[in-house]
Amino acid sequence: MNDLSNAALLDHHCSTCKPIPSLALYILTSLFVIGLSVSIFILIVVHNAFFFVSFLLVSAIVLAFILWNTRSWRRRGAMFFFLSSLPETDLRLAQEGQLVKITGLTTCGSISLESSYERATRCLYASTLLYEYGGLALNLVSFNKSCFQWSLAYCERFSTDFYITDKKSGLRAMVKAGSGCKVVPLILESRLINTTRECRILSPYLTKWLRERNLSVEARLLRLEEGYVQEGSSVTVVGLLRRNNDTPMIVQPPEIISTGCLWQKLLLPVDIDGLILSVSQMAGLPNNNSVQNLEP
Repeated sequence: MNDLSNAALLDHHCSTCKPIPSLALYILTSLFVIGLSVSIFILIVVHNAFFFVSFLLVSAIVLAFILWNTRSWRRRGAMFFFLSSLPETDLRLAQEGQLVKITGLTTCGSISLESSYERATRCLYASTLLYEYGGLALNLVSFNKSCFQWSLAYCERFSTDFYITDKKSGLRAMVKAGSGCKVVPLILESRLINTTRECRILSPYLTKWLRERNLSVEARLLRLEEGYVQEGSSVTVVGLLRRNNDTPMIVQPPEIISTGCLWQKLLLPVDIDGLILSVSQMAGLPNNNSVQNLEP
């Protein structure tokens, strides 16, 4: 079993300015201050507003570009676009050491998972996220929280080894998503609980769930999200192909994969470090990656 919880917490709390490097932001801020000063000086001395208006227009475009890339990074837009642009691989023709994209139905390996809140069984991936509003700290989390916004306060995210049947060739391959593997899950969690200012009372089941994890049970603004992939779901994986006694295995790529500049979407490059796991749609088959029910 592979514990991805700490990676998810780090990824969330370090995502403020990605994929824009901090150094680039400092340089752009300095250029903005200098440009604004010069444009105001020209406006006052020369009484020509053309440079000032042009500067504001360019600044607005740059700011929109930065905000668009930051928002897309938080929603993993570049990764989803990169995944959809990769061609499907036929396992019969794939070579040893080739980066492959395989889509097919899943089967659990020797270990299966159970989702934390909904208790869904026979899962190969499960993720439960608890958000708090207003930057209130939980006992088990030492990260600094920001005020007046939702912050990830607690996370349970696990993956395990499983089998996938390639829809193109019908071959069965093992996906090494268990212990020691970096996994990049492109799976959206469904919102199960969302307390409001008018109703902050926690249900008995949620209170029990919080107490079992030594978390505060006081009434507050909370949001609980959960997503999982059960056995029999259709998934897409991207990884490196290895063969062990003619048995295909999909493992984590040894090097970081870059999405490259996606100019069609005005997106900067994003690095992907790990095995990509995503839920796919196959005709006539339901997917179990998300839950729509309210509290049990």
